[in-house]
This record gives sequence, structure tokens and C-alpha cells, in this order.
Amino acid sequence: MPYKPQPEPGKTVYQPDVQITRLGEKIGDPAKPADFPDHILRFRNDRWDQSVGLDGLGDEAWRSHFGRFEPLADNLDPPLALRYHGHQFRNYNPEIGDGRGFLFAQLRDDRQRLMDLGTKGSGTTPWSRSGDGRLTLKGAVREILATEMLEALGVNTSKTFAVVETGEKLSRGDEPSPTRSAVMTRLSHSHIRIGTFQRIAYEKNEALMLQLVEYCLKHYYGGVQTDDPATELFAKTAEEVAKLAGAYMTAGFVHGVLNTDNINITGESFDYGPWRFTPYWEPGFTAAYFDHEGLYCFARQPEALHWNLAQLASALRLISDSEPLVATLEGFPKAYGTAFTRHFCWRLGIESEGFESDRDLVVAAEKGLAEKTIQIDRFFFDWGRTENLASPEENPPGFSEFRALIADRARTREPVSGYWQKPEPCSMHIEEVEAIWTAIAEDDDWTILSQKINDIRDMGYALRNG
Repeated sequence: MPYKPQPEPGKTVYQPDVQITRLGEKIGDPAKPADFPDHILRFRNDRWDQSVGLDGLGDEAWRSHFGRFEPLADNLDPPLALRYHGHQFRNYNPEIGDGRGFLFAQLRDDRQRLMDLGTKGSGTTPWSRSGDGRLTLKGAVREILATEMLEALGVNTSKTFAVVETGEKLSRGDEPSPTRSAVMTRLSHSHIRIGTFQRIAYEKNEALMLQLVEYCLKHYYGGVQTDDPATELFAKTAEEVAKLAGAYMTAGFVHGVLNTDNINITGESFDYGPWRFTPYWEPGFTAAYFDHEGLYCFARQPEALHWNLAQLASALRLISDSEPLVATLEGFPKAYGTAFTRHFCWRLGIESEGFESDRDLVVAAEKGLAEKTIQIDRFFFDWGRTENLASPEENPPGFSEFRALIADRARTREPVSGYWQKPEPCSMHIEEVEAIWTAIAEDDDWTILSQKINDIRDMGYALRNG
């Protein structure tokens, strides 16, 4: 089965559908949005707003709903700061939750999926501890870039839905301070995290655990199909997380903070802090300056996600036997390998020929990439647009084995769009991110960001359609 990226967003009408409250008051706590001094709309997602029926709202309505957080019609009022626990760099923390965000709304998309609109930087909540509940504007800009790039590269990711600059000056140890502030809204297919289950297991609440499992199966996986819903949910989640791991690797992406509270139940990537794309195939490349041991480095991300799934399995043992959960865990390496090779073929634009054959191809590509004579984006760009897959001119020495293996592969797309005629591939390295932010910080120039978003979307179209 070839890899298939998420379909293009379609158009629908606004369909509010608040389901989270059915889980009772222990799933979250009422939250009050901060009263910001300013509300400057900096970004609205004109691709995905139509998918949830909000494309007809004017800019002032966007400022009202996504800057002041006036409730959407027939939706959550007040919003909810969700409760969860989590392993943070493998250390269990029972004192976390939505500390600078909340679940603002739930609604159906054009495929009738239940979607969440959640916030980041919207003020303090009962789980803020000593934090100020705010987000820097730079952090919001980085989130736009991460989600746009990952979506284009076929990664299952949340969508940055809105960014509103809020007029406050924030102090941060890892940025020149004071710095500008913002509030961000993201569109996600679930905000239920592995850490949500960990909290319920910690409290030994079997009734709520079963209720949450059935909620997730009903709204994210088509309903309960067996008499062992916990095992069923775990198998489905593990499959999606394996796909996420494979997609990260093909994208050359390093999330940076793969804690259990940052992995959701649908395998959708979200919450982008210190992320980076590695220019070269460098296994030890890290994104977070505080990841001193390289726990979440590029090559260890599949391991990290596997470990996180083990924590979900441990939590689900509250209502399930261990044996079927362990069986799913043991199958993760193969599921990941299959997902990785399929995604790799998809980005190259060639037919998958099954795991064994695809694995040989990917291993040969990794050997060539490991020599660091060519960057990851350039590699996929050159091989994705060449008409002759056996062409010796497309890559430097080190790819002879790969070239031989790819020569007879069938194309899944023809490189006909204008993207393939450009001299350079679209990339998202740290130097580009900093240049975009510098233009905003120093000159309030948003044109470079807008152009980059257009370039990313052009690449995404080319990867999907040729």
C-alpha cells in the first residue's frame, strides 16, 4: 500500500459539535482568556479555514474569536484547560496540564472529523504554575513555518490556524528581551495526549479511562469494533505514531521535545518549540539546546515514540490485559520501517515495491546521504524531478548503489509543475527561519514570511500532484 498524504482541505459550513464535556469535569478546568492590550491579526490560515466553515468570517471577527476569544456560536463557553501528566525527558511530572493554552472550540470538518481549536499563549490557567501563560511572536512565527513545511512534506500535523499579535513585551531567557508577544490558535484532530491517559491511570480512575478510550475510538477511529476497546485503541494509535516516526525521518525533521504530553492519540504532530530540520543526514542532530544527551536527536525519534507508546500501554493496563498491548509494542519496529520506506518512496515520487525492496533502496540512499556531500532537500528535489531515474548526473559520488536500485522503479507522478523547474529546492533550515524573523523584528516586514509560505505550498502541491 503506497503512502497517501492527508487530502486537500475541502469546503463545508460551520458545524459546532462540543463532545469533550461528555467526559465530565475531570477532563479539564474552565479557563479565562487574557485581556491583551492589542489584537493585530498577523496570520489566518486561508487553506484550512474553509474546512471548518470559518472562511466567511471577516478579519474583525477573527480578532474577536482568536485574539479576544469570544466564543464561537454554540461552542465551548468557557474554554477548557485540559488536564494531563507526562514524562518530560523520561522524568514523570504529575503537575502539568494546559498551562498557557486551552481548548477553545470543537467542530466538524469537511470530512466530518471532529476537530479541535486549541490555543497557545492565551494566558494563565490553573496549570500555569509559575509561567506567565504567554507566547512570543517569534514562537508563533516558528510554529507557522513548522506546520506549513511539515504539511507540504506529507507529515500528519496540526495546522496553525491564526496568529494575533497582542502588544505585550515578554522576557525570555532564550530570546533577546523584551520581545513581542502573540497568541496562536491551532487546528488539530484531537488534543487528547498520551499524558491524558497517564493522569487517569495515576488516579486509578477505571471508569473515566474506559470512557476516554471509547470517546477516542468513536470520534477518531470510527467507533468501537471489539470487546477490548483499550487494546483496539492502542493498536490504532501505535499504527499512526509509526507513520509519524517515518514521516519525521523522511522530512529530516527534529521535533526537539517528544515528551508523552506532546504526543496525541491520533498520531498527529503538534506543539513546535525548538524544532529544526537537519540539513544533512546527521543521526545525532538535535533541535533543543537543553537536550544535552541527544535523547530526541534525529535518529532516536522512532525510539522515543516507541518508548512513549510503552507509557500509553502501561496506562491502559488499568483496564486491559498486558499481553495484547505488548504484542502491539513488539510490532512497532516493523510498522515504523514500513511507514518510513513508504514515505521515502512517496517523497521521491516512485512506486513502493514492498518493504524488503524499499528497505534496500532507503538503506542505499542513507549511505550516500551519510557522506554529507548533498543536503536532504537537494537529494529529494533532484531525484524527484529527473526524467531518467538512472541518470548519473543527478547526485554526487556515493549513490551508485542507490542509482542502480532506483533505475527500474515506476514513477507515481510526473514532475510537471513549476516547482521542479526552480534552481533550488524549498527548505527550512535555521538560517532561513532566523532571516524571516529578523525582517519582522527589525523592520516589521512580513513579506518574506508570506513569500516563504507560498513557496512551501508550491512544493506541497508539486509533491502531491507532480
